[in-house]
Amino acid sequence: MELLSLVTIFVLAVFLGFEVITKVPPILHTPLMSGSNAISGITIIGALIATGAGNSLLSSILGAAALAFATINVVGGFLVTHRMLDKFKKKD
Repeated sequence: MELLSLVTIFVLAVFLGFEVITKVPPILHTPLMSGSNAISGITIIGALIATGAGNSLLSSILGAAALAFATINVVGGFLVTHRMLDKFKKKD
């Protein structure tokens, strides 16, 4: 029963996140990347805790998957932000 409620929360969070992101205009995506990177950093910490807690094999697998996805998100966010900041530099 607990697994069902956790999966329900996860599905609702995915749906809500998708709806929020699709409603943001493209012009605002770059300024919001720093906030997204901070949230993904928190997700990395939570994923590390879930992976290392050793409660069950399933929690370790899901924690490792969350860690991988959050890390990809942080690295991608920094790359996009760096690329956008390069556009504002003066050209010699």
